[in-house]
Amino acid sequence: MYLQTLSLVNFKNFEAAELSFAPGINCFVGNNGVGKTNLLDAIHYLCLCKSYFNPVDTQNIRHDQEFAVIQGAFSNEGKADEIYCAIHHNRNKIFKRNKKEYDRLANHIGLFPLVMISPEDVSLILEGSEERRKFLNSVIAQYDKTYLEDVINYNKLLAQRNKLLKDFAMGKSSGEDMLTIYDDQMLPLAERIFRQRTEYTMRMIPIFQKYYHSIAPGLEEVDMQYHSQLNDCDYTTLMRNAREKDRIMQYTTQGIHKDDIGLRLNGYPLKKTGSQGQQKTFLVTLKLAMFDFIKEMTRCKPILLLDDVFDKFDETRVRQIIRLVSDEHFGQIFISHTDEARMHKILEEMQTDYKLFRVNNGKID
Repeated sequence: MYLQTLSLVNFKNFEAAELSFAPGINCFVGNNGVGKTNLLDAIHYLCLCKSYFNPVDTQNIRHDQEFAVIQGAFSNEGKADEIYCAIHHNRNKIFKRNKKEYDRLANHIGLFPLVMISPEDVSLILEGSEERRKFLNSVIAQYDKTYLEDVINYNKLLAQRNKLLKDFAMGKSSGEDMLTIYDDQMLPLAERIFRQRTEYTMRMIPIFQKYYHSIAPGLEEVDMQYHSQLNDCDYTTLMRNAREKDRIMQYTTQGIHKDDIGLRLNGYPLKKTGSQGQQKTFLVTLKLAMFDFIKEMTRCKPILLLDDVFDKFDETRVRQIIRLVSDEHFGQIFISHTDEARMHKILEEMQTDYKLFRVNNGKID
């Protein structure tokens, strides 16, 4: 599976652009701020129905314009798929596959699997547990549609339960029966989500460790740990024991929406002990392991986007990463980088086919 063409109108800093890609490696080169990352984000839109960087769709429309359009043609074992995305101010986003509009965007997720590696990924280390839950969801949802439906439905029920708790505090309602109804509805969803996250993490760890040691050979030991309140208590007991606290706090204090992943280096939290280089290597290898897992589950090579990941890496480590991803184990790859000469040199040494695009303030050569 690979992206053959990309067409943009009024997307971010691009007034218009038409590109055709190689099935292997494609490089966007140019100075910072000229639009390289925006091209990668457009590809992310086509595969996952949203921006990697900005969740507000209308903020991805070019300044002073009313709409933006992203179109792409995918090839998958000889089968062609045309994907169309239109974003308008004051209107819902339109997403079509082969000219047929989706009733639900969730039906598109997983058809064109994708993994993106970006400097923004540092939020997985530095920010709160919500970022790491989003990471879990972004992986599992690409190969398990039931999981995606469960997360959507759980979050809807969670919002309704939280509203009920606020109503209690304001004296609008006092019925315990409604809390029990919500808990009973959330129970099977929470248990399935927990099982999937547990299985994914356990299977992911050895793949992740293998990649880390191939890029950073040495004595460092890395690990991931899945933390969930359901590890120590069944869901019904958990919710019943927390009910009084929930009333006081006016929101649901327990459940799988509190799950987290512990990222550890040599037995200690990566956030506290890892250097910038170690953190960056950790994140790159975490995403490469994500690639392997999605590939195994879907029997399809995801598109791999590398956004400025070589910044602050020495030449040896850059070569190790390029050598890894240029192997036939991977499929189509998109790389953004500021140093054209460096990319030419490394890719030519790898003796791999590639296509290079020069980006300059919304224009492409």
